[in-house]
Amino acid sequence: REVLDSKANNHPEEKLLIGLGRDITGEAVLARLNKMPHLLVAGATGSGKSVCINGIIVSILMRAKPHEVKLMMIDPKMVELNVYNGVPHLLTPVVTDPKKASQALKKVVSEMERRYELFAHSGTRNIEGYNDHIKEHNSQSEAKQPELPYIVVIVDELADLMMVASSDVEDAIMRLAQMARAAGIHLIIATQRPSVDVITGVIKANIPSRIAFAVSSQTDSRTILDGGGAEKLLGRGDMLFIPIGASKPVRVQGAFLSDDEVERVVEYVIGQQKAQYQEDMIPQDVPDTKQEVEDELYDEAVQLVVEMQTASVSMLQRRFRVGYTRAARLIDAMEMNGVVGPYEGSKPREVLINDVQEKSS
Repeated sequence: REVLDSKANNHPEEKLLIGLGRDITGEAVLARLNKMPHLLVAGATGSGKSVCINGIIVSILMRAKPHEVKLMMIDPKMVELNVYNGVPHLLTPVVTDPKKASQALKKVVSEMERRYELFAHSGTRNIEGYNDHIKEHNSQSEAKQPELPYIVVIVDELADLMMVASSDVEDAIMRLAQMARAAGIHLIIATQRPSVDVITGVIKANIPSRIAFAVSSQTDSRTILDGGGAEKLLGRGDMLFIPIGASKPVRVQGAFLSDDEVERVVEYVIGQQKAQYQEDMIPQDVPDTKQEVEDELYDEAVQLVVEMQTASVSMLQRRFRVGYTRAARLIDAMEMNGVVGPYEGSKPREVLINDVQEKSS
């Protein structure tokens, strides 16, 4: 509350100004999410990570109207962000199923591509330019076109998503981190386990702003901040914040938000307007329908996999003398059509049918 009331916070036109806490001198620390453009929050359990995420969300709810900023929340822990269900800023209800999360991220990626097409048609370069163009167009003509809202994607536990669907999630996050800034889509990713298999090099390279809470070892601190220091923090909201372009981290004491305060804010916001979810952004329960595969090798590949009762990309490469990409595509097609099970790391995929007749039945 004190951070939101501070002098630094009186820029009503800055829709994505978020309050983080106070620095060593007691000044409020605020950050512009659209300049960041994406944020990585990491720290051990109980170090104040979720409170920080709540603080960021509440800052956005208090500043922006629902048609200016939309939120997409992915929360595999199921309890942290569920409070916000029903808030008018949400694009979809909070996604709690890790399997649906990769689908939700893909929908955000397709929204980003749609926005770039709009920018190309209107000859603008980013969301600010496009919205100015639309305002000008609306003032001159009768046909009103809607402005594009910013979209903030909040992932509360990346480690959990990486375990369930690492390649899909990483691809989607990678594309968003590389290209989504100009389209007005910003990522906030939190994770408890700052190890290299969760925060991969690609994700790190594309998310320049980081917040580190107390972590257990110097190695973890290096993974987040590229330097030590986070292992000496005190916990309970004590953080190191590296904004984009800064050479060394700033130490900040994170603002504390009690559950009661969060609930009051949410009730207030819901009281003003009911949530209107966008149907096309809601991830579906049904898996993709069985698709006709265009590859002429597909039927032979299925036969081979069923006979051998094992499925691997390298086996298809050897048997059919095809490249990696084509073999991987065949395996993906088999997974979508229910012939083989999902990818399980170093273990071979499980073959789900015993003879080819089962597939056609």
